[in-house]
Amino acid sequence: MSTNSRFAVAVHVLTLMAWSGDEPLKSEQVAESVNTNPVVIRRMLCELAEAGLVISQTGSMGGSRLASDPAEMTLLDVYQALEYRGVFSLHRQPPSQDCPVGVNIETVLGEVLEEVDSAVEHVLAKITINDVVQRLKPCVSTVENKRNHYSREPIALPHLRAGAKSRRAKALRTT
Repeated sequence: MSTNSRFAVAVHVLTLMAWSGDEPLKSEQVAESVNTNPVVIRRMLCELAEAGLVISQTGSMGGSRLASDPAEMTLLDVYQALEYRGVFSLHRQPPSQDCPVGVNIETVLGEVLEEVDSAVEHVLAKITINDVVQRLKPCVSTVENKRNHYSREPIALPHLRAGAKSRRAKALRTT
């Protein structure tokens, strides 16, 4: 019984896009930030595009970006696009109908799970992707200060932007 991290990865992807502004990001660049395979990101981007959360463009100058203002995109939108099967689920196999608990547990738990799902949706509806970006800014500042204390390498997003990797590689080849 493992937990599903798709919601967390999707929020990471959308927050990275919001952080990047209007510049489209390639799946390889997003995968680098998430620390996963680009195929995983491309599959997720397809689901997010179907839900109207991202716009993707193919080609050498292509990539994906947010389809709308991050201040209007809620975490509930993300949850509904990927995970809308409830926070918890009932038994994989039906409980024994010969047991006094097993015969009614799914009915009782079903009511409880509806309350849990409603509470989760209520919280997620209040938080936008822009809110996540704002919550990250103090964290990034703290990390930058720590890194600058130990090294002079600043944290920068531009290395994740479209074409940056190829420009770096080209620059290395020409030197």
